Amino acid sequence: MPDVVALFEYPTLNGGEQSLLGSIRLLKESGLTFTALAPSAGPLSEALRHHEIDHIPFSFHDENGSRLPLKTIRYDLQKDLESLDPSLLHANSLSVSRIAGPVAKCLSLKSLGHLRDIVRVSRQAIDDINCNTRLVAVSHATLRFHQAAGLAPDKSTVIYNGVDTSKFHPAKRTGYLHQEIGIPPSCQLIGSIGQISIRKGLDVALDAFCQFGLEQPDAHLLVIGQRSSNKRETLEMEQQLRQRATSQQLQGRVHFLGWRNDICRILPELSILLHAARQEPLGRVLLEAGSCGVPIVATDVGGTGEIFPNATEAMLVQPDDSKAIASCLARIDSDSEFSTGLGQCARTRIKMHFDDRQAASELANQYRLTVAIQKTLT
Repeated sequence: MPDVVALFEYPTLNGGEQSLLGSIRLLKESGLTFTALAPSAGPLSEALRHHEIDHIPFSFHDENGSRLPLKTIRYDLQKDLESLDPSLLHANSLSVSRIAGPVAKCLSLKSLGHLRDIVRVSRQAIDDINCNTRLVAVSHATLRFHQAAGLAPDKSTVIYNGVDTSKFHPAKRTGYLHQEIGIPPSCQLIGSIGQISIRKGLDVALDAFCQFGLEQPDAHLLVIGQRSSNKRETLEMEQQLRQRATSQQLQGRVHFLGWRNDICRILPELSILLHAARQEPLGRVLLEAGSCGVPIVATDVGGTGEIFPNATEAMLVQPDDSKAIASCLARIDSDSEFSTGLGQCARTRIKMHFDDRQAASELANQYRLTVAIQKTLT
């Protein structure tokens, strides 16, 4: 019987999955036992195996990628939870918290819903989420958004995601990315890391890079991540991005590298991290880049201002303002002392407030509030 069952919807290894896995890794050291209910194959499955976390395949989607009926998912979840009989269920996303809440309530199982998204949901969805025993949001911006829609304030709190600051640390550039891409080592690398989606604002990032690149012909933009949505507007956006990258002005200077598992090596190779998101509950890549001491230009949306509340730590601009972003890129590029200072202050900020051990400790406190697990949690 596991102490905690962690429920994941997707087979990917994006910010939400990585953040919970980081806490699980640390909480296992204190004796807690975990089992994951998650899709059977993919990067997440490989990570669970790497961290020696028991994994029971669980599907939210059919073989064509379509979401299964809610009634079917809840029926399957109830059967698995009855078999596992855990002390606690940890639903690791907004949508999973909505699915799991009524099931946990029906079983009289203590549950924690983890809210990692700022998206509008129905009143029924909020009621379902409120069925969980405790609710955790990744930022105050996320919490305020959902409380305004009816989220129960008496059972909700904020725990910031954490990052392993010993793994993500400043390092001397090796030039391995330049060699991989086939460009001279003197070229400047600007990175945009995250899912290819409308919400991430890659179209704005490309606009800003075009403006900046007119004055800096040796600058290159790396687009690191992949599209996970098959919605028509997302497919069309990615197609437009790739087509624009082949234009005469940008040809050979925009590189789509896809999903990577070497982000901790990539970040120190970058001159700047560019994050032009239109919404961001609490961007994990911002934590990772800040921990690596990489100068950051980002949009001041969602929880980003909670990560970097001071102008000395990152350059924040309003969303959809490519001109302002280009100006920030130019400022960092032209002032090495300013650039170095940004990176150093960002590193200090992340170490002080977003260390993964702090995040794991706060999650352990929520577990204690949710259910009396007789373990020493550190």
